[in-house]
Amino acid sequence: MKNIVVFTGAGISAESGLGTFRDSDGLWEKYRVEDVCTHEAWERNPELLVRFYNARRRDTINAQPNAAHLAIARLQQALPDTKIITQNVDDLHERAGCKDVLHLHGEIRKLRSNINETATVPIEGWEQHYGDRHPDGSLLRPYIVFFGEGVPYFSDACELASRADVLLVVGTSLNVYPAASLLDYTRPDVPVYFVDPGMPEFGRFGSRITHIREKATIGVPQVVDMLLGKKK
Repeated sequence: MKNIVVFTGAGISAESGLGTFRDSDGLWEKYRVEDVCTHEAWERNPELLVRFYNARRRDTINAQPNAAHLAIARLQQALPDTKIITQNVDDLHERAGCKDVLHLHGEIRKLRSNINETATVPIEGWEQHYGDRHPDGSLLRPYIVFFGEGVPYFSDACELASRADVLLVVGTSLNVYPAASLLDYTRPDVPVYFVDPGMPEFGRFGSRITHIREKATIGVPQVVDMLLGKKK
């Protein structure tokens, strides 16, 4: 077994206490997406978005990696070719020990140029000060891919998916596009392990998906143990 690709969503970090957006008690119940996660919102009221993402950053810093993050790190340590793609903007994978994590929707612990989506800088602590500027002179904004914006590293994720021998999907409803279309880029013979307590529609992929209906902290260590047990 050579190439394992792990694709994670908000469900894996929810167990570390980070609020999801789409659950019934999630952040969208408290904030309108139009007010905090669009380019128009940034243009209209950037100070509100700075405050909103400062709070998300503070939550991230206070959170800790859970058993699912640690199991994925263990898998990558045992099989270094394992690649990790995430929809999450937190750094819990990295803090669990994972390397070279591909973040599709940005990173909360970084800021970016207002004119260059990949020109990022790290931020110390949780607080961004509105008005700070990138070295290119533009206003710094949270490094978050807002709704309606392009996903700059999606082609890289597709390339990883196309080379996968096994795909492990954790904590995502497969409803957020384009990331949800990653399965389209896997070979037809590639097995998919899906860890999530929900019941999403798998459609034409159903015949090759093994659904582990457990929360991430239970299901992911089980799958990792199984995958490592097959290691020759």
